[in-house]
Amino acid sequence: MTGLFECKPIGFVLSPFKEKGDTPPQGRENEQSSQIVIFPEYAKGLDGLSPGRQIFVICWFDRSDRHVIEVHPRGNPNAPLTGVFNTRSPARPNPVSLTLVIIESIKDNVLTVCGLDALDETPVIDIKPYSRGIDESKQFLKTE
Repeated sequence: MTGLFECKPIGFVLSPFKEKGDTPPQGRENEQSSQIVIFPEYAKGLDGLSPGRQIFVICWFDRSDRHVIEVHPRGNPNAPLTGVFNTRSPARPNPVSLTLVIIESIKDNVLTVCGLDALDETPVIDIKPYSRGIDESKQFLKTE
């Protein structure tokens, strides 16, 4: 299978992080708030979401290097190189990010969230609710 497909942004991030080096290594290491502005034509898609709920925010890291196939984990040059698919590196052939955040507030078409590791003006391509029963592996659930 080859070729391209179309993926439209549903909104964008307003973030305190302006440059690549500003972001935390992982979203959960960020306690600052960010806003997700949803384009008006998709705003009804927010119906049912509420403050306190966890959601996955899927972004397109448009400023990432798409030619990288191996990285030093967490940017540590002392760590051995490993394939990007074995890491959460933003540098990858398709720079899709997946970050679990907590909704702090919703006003009209703007979500305020905690835990997002995206740069300011990063395109958002989707939002999905976190569901413990669905998003944890069966093996993990059996050990509880």
